[in-house]
Amino acid sequence: MITAAQLRAARALVGVDQRKLAELSGLSLPTIQRMETSEDVVRGNVDSLTKLIAALESLGLELINEGAISHGGGRGVRLKNASAARSARGEE
Repeated sequence: MITAAQLRAARALVGVDQRKLAELSGLSLPTIQRMETSEDVVRGNVDSLTKLIAALESLGLELINEGAISHGGGRGVRLKNASAARSARGEE
């Protein structure tokens, strides 16, 4: 599961806009926009959520789920591969 706040934070962390994330995930821009404006947990069909998470992972991101080991104890996102993020932005 991913929250709307995690999704927005993930994009900000790697510096990609909604359009680029839509392109990388194979989802439409309106779908990404809808996901980011969700109240809490992003809702969608399994295929769309799988594509979204795969795109975030390809950007070098790791989602931190509730109850996972993290300093704050809550949900979040962290960069695990900075070079993947640079490559996705076209910087390498």
